[in-house]
Amino acid sequence: MYRYLREADGTDSWSKFFPPQIALSMKSDGRICNTVEEIETFGLQLLRNYLQLPVWCVGPLLPSTTKGSNSKHRAGKESGIALEDCIEWLDLKEENSVLHISFGSHNTISSSQMMALAEGLEESEKLFIWVIRPPFGFDMHGEFKAEWLPEGFEERMKHSKRGLLVHKWGPQLEILSHKSTGAFLSHCGWNSVLESLSNGVPIIGWPLAAEQAYNAKMLVEEMGVSVELTRTVESLISKEDVKRVIEIEKGREKR
Repeated sequence: MYRYLREADGTDSWSKFFPPQIALSMKSDGRICNTVEEIETFGLQLLRNYLQLPVWCVGPLLPSTTKGSNSKHRAGKESGIALEDCIEWLDLKEENSVLHISFGSHNTISSSQMMALAEGLEESEKLFIWVIRPPFGFDMHGEFKAEWLPEGFEERMKHSKRGLLVHKWGPQLEILSHKSTGAFLSHCGWNSVLESLSNGVPIIGWPLAAEQAYNAKMLVEEMGVSVELTRTVESLISKEDVKRVIEIEKGREKR
């Protein structure tokens, strides 16, 4: 997304696609937005002033986390871990002690970033649940290779019970609503933002695509509930960068 924005000059395909879509949307009788007045007061005011149409907020639209309605069945995706095993692992941890890491269903980070993140987590000794997929440039739904992580990393984390790696997909709402979860390293997709804020969990932002950088900017500068680690799959990060933001976030954990 960022590359398309940088390259837009009015003649590219994206520049040609959006104006007619926006023009057509102006003919509607109003807008329904999955958001909350208290979260986006300024943005909603600008939207209403520009459209001169009603704008209704209906968010956050979050599924129930009641027993018998777990994330696997809500999302129609096969979790990389049984919900009971995930909750059992969290139950053994102190309140607000665990960092949840997930980059959403359609995003992943580069292999070098993945290596730095793992190294920083291990050296920081931070407890974490990491929903992990193959890095950018590989089949996200394919087999995960041990070479993308420090040698023996997953085994060490499992043995020490300091980290839980969940492959492909995990029960995010249940993790975020658990008392042991104290922070969320996120791509800042809007659904993830709403789920995190609704559970009082501060965010470490790592926007990767679409509108995520704007979401991260709002969380940091307007709401004060986030710090930003980096942006995009193109950035260079080190284990020291990871350790630094984890230390900052320790003082911002939920509740």
